[in-house]
Amino acid sequence: MAADRARGEPLVLGVPRLAFRPSPVFLALVALFVASGVMTWHGFGSVRFDVFLFVVSGWLVSLCLHEYAHAVVAFRAGDRSVAHRGYLTLNPLKYSHPLLSIALPVAVVLLGGIGLPGGAVWVDRHAIPGRLRHTLVSLAGPATNVLFTLVLVAAVRLGASGGGPVEFWAAVALLAFLQLTASVLNLLPVPGLDGGNMIQPWLNPQWRRMYDLFAPYGFILLFALLWNPRISGWFFGAVFAVGDLLGLPPWLYAVGLDLIRFWQG
Repeated sequence: MAADRARGEPLVLGVPRLAFRPSPVFLALVALFVASGVMTWHGFGSVRFDVFLFVVSGWLVSLCLHEYAHAVVAFRAGDRSVAHRGYLTLNPLKYSHPLLSIALPVAVVLLGGIGLPGGAVWVDRHAIPGRLRHTLVSLAGPATNVLFTLVLVAAVRLGASGGGPVEFWAAVALLAFLQLTASVLNLLPVPGLDGGNMIQPWLNPQWRRMYDLFAPYGFILLFALLWNPRISGWFFGAVFAVGDLLGLPPWLYAVGLDLIRFWQG
């Protein structure tokens, strides 16, 4: 430890502080999010393309923070491997499944207007003692989505009433709606997803073995559930009801969803 400090590399719980430094990729996403927000507000160029950049970059930033929340809680709970894998740098290119974690969620956002959860960081569960800690690691990601939902809804309710371009507030409302759908989806008790992983440590051995058998197919199970008209109706009914309860205007995020499909305009 003394040698590392002598080289200017202070440690945090035995890990170089460099492992916690935000990556240039994440900082570039944040910069794009801010820049596209300014462009949307001022109607620079094609406002539909501005909204597209704003929503997609904002969604990617939220994905990075969702997975960072899992990783940092796992690190504090005892899993140091998340630092060595680069998960604490918020770099989405370090995720174990970039296709599932980045490409697929963005495609679903554009085509279906749903904030699809992604399976990204690999946590060494054997390094984390105690069932409660395992549950908290799984809860950390959805909690981030819930927090984003509340902040964005508050921004829409306070900002939209004060004026400003409707395109900008439609984009913010759409981001809030996406975070809301992600919150609900992530909390569903589906094997392999965050909601299922929260309850997995508390299952008896027989049910846990069955859970572990289905966990690798969590995304397939999720799509199968949403494909069922009745279950899909229940899901969207719950999402719309919560959105109404929070005061998120349905017409506003519908406008945002139309705007991000700039290729249709």
